[in-house]
Amino acid sequence: MGKERSVTSLVDGGKATAGPPLGPALGPLGINVGKVVAEINEKTKDFQGMKVPVKIFVDDKKNFRVEVGVPPASALILKDLKLEKGSSTPSSSKVGDISIEALVKIAKMKEPSSLSPTIAGVVKEILGTCVSMGVTCEGKDPRVVQNEISEGKYDNLIK
Repeated sequence: MGKERSVTSLVDGGKATAGPPLGPALGPLGINVGKVVAEINEKTKDFQGMKVPVKIFVDDKKNFRVEVGVPPASALILKDLKLEKGSSTPSSSKVGDISIEALVKIAKMKEPSSLSPTIAGVVKEILGTCVSMGVTCEGKDPRVVQNEISEGKYDNLIK
């Protein structure tokens, strides 16, 4: 394969362009920036409206491959709730309520980058993010739901 160089960037999901930050970073590598941008947009189209981490690897024969990361849990929660931002005073002011089903969906996206060995553990991690954002789950404090998960209450939803 030879020597490989990489470029890491945060792009708008499905809306990367050949302009900054990608164009100037990829230009010197001598690859077709348009093709790279098209592949990035194809791979990130499900993350529209979010910043998505991407890494582009280029070898000395000008072959490239694109790896797409997953947006932060907070961005996925905001997207599900159609919110701009979390609460500035999460302990007293709540901005939204998320369903267990939505959390499981987010957990499955985040699973590859999580240190938790189970989906239930990843859901609990995301509930922790909900606490700091002022988001409730099923109308309850996320910490209550974390305990309910530990007790097996949602085992039928979390597989």
